[in-house]
Amino acid sequence: MYVVKDIGGAIGLMAVALVLLGTWPVVLAVLERRGRLPQHTFLDFSATNFMAAVLIALTFGQIGPASSTPNFLTQLTQYGWAFVGLSVTEVMASSLKVVIGTTVNYFLDGRMNKAEILFPGVGCFLIAAILGSLVHASNAADNQEKLANNNASNAAAAADEEKDLTKHLLELEIPSQEAEPDAGTAGFLVGLEEKRSIKVLGSHTLLGLGIVVFAGIFYALFAPAFNLATNDQWHTLPAGVPHLAVYTAYFYFSLACLAVSAALNVWLLYRPMVGVPSSTLAAYVLDGDGRGLAMLAGMLCGLGNALTFMAGQAAGYAAADSVQALPLVSTFWAVALFGEYRRSSRRTYTLLASMLLMFTVAMVLLMASSGSRSIIH
Repeated sequence: MYVVKDIGGAIGLMAVALVLLGTWPVVLAVLERRGRLPQHTFLDFSATNFMAAVLIALTFGQIGPASSTPNFLTQLTQYGWAFVGLSVTEVMASSLKVVIGTTVNYFLDGRMNKAEILFPGVGCFLIAAILGSLVHASNAADNQEKLANNNASNAAAAADEEKDLTKHLLELEIPSQEAEPDAGTAGFLVGLEEKRSIKVLGSHTLLGLGIVVFAGIFYALFAPAFNLATNDQWHTLPAGVPHLAVYTAYFYFSLACLAVSAALNVWLLYRPMVGVPSSTLAAYVLDGDGRGLAMLAGMLCGLGNALTFMAGQAAGYAAADSVQALPLVSTFWAVALFGEYRRSSRRTYTLLASMLLMFTVAMVLLMASSGSRSIIH
């Protein structure tokens, strides 16, 4: 079983995980903007997310001889019966995870991380979360202004056309070939809204923030739970029973995610939320458009989480939360691929730059707080 033992290697894993975890949400966003039903996308995503866990477990989890912790397949057999008995979105969720999860992990890991560096980093994440909400509000106001100006222009154009009936009839007879609207314009926003599967214009902001906060709290708890599973700080295992290896724990973690995600999304096929059209299992099976991208996103997420947990086992799970600076990566993709924040106000650009700066500082501080686990199980 491959075990990361040095801080340099752990930081390298964090850096790769940051890129992977910052990219997979963008791949899903591409599909949503093309109009693919999110239920179909997440069913495909869940399958390859679990496949990534199996791939990691059967490779890194089987490399070399077993140490004090058995290799993956050996330990999977040992824990099989126990398992059977077990009953701004990224910005807000990531920051909640760091503020709550990192604090819990710091104490679970016996304060192995440097508190004087770690907690200023947590503070920077919290500031970044506040700035992220301000960026969202400012950008939403910019979009509303663009749409209002566009409606006023259309009204003026309609009045002009009524004065010139002959010109109007000619335009109806010979339709003009309109160019694709530039990113960030009102026409671009309206065209995007018509294509996407989840309608956002005019939606209730508080509802969205409520969903993000609810998800962020649960998101903050899975890393501490994983920490407990691999290090048994609460001493729930009988004496002499080896702790779960990272790879075995991640296999169980991903299997549970697959089960919950499959059940939830099958239910949402028939009882969808937020105005998304209903669907069926048969329609999902036949919907191959975008399936490859959805599966790619699942694999990226699975590999990114695996590398994060491997780094956390070596350098402390609190330090591994530095990968939650993933908005640094996803914002780059959002601007490059989707044209987000194009033609926005100076206020929005200032807030966006400040948010990214705080994420950068927070990421550096959390990585710098890395400690060395005194006992590698």
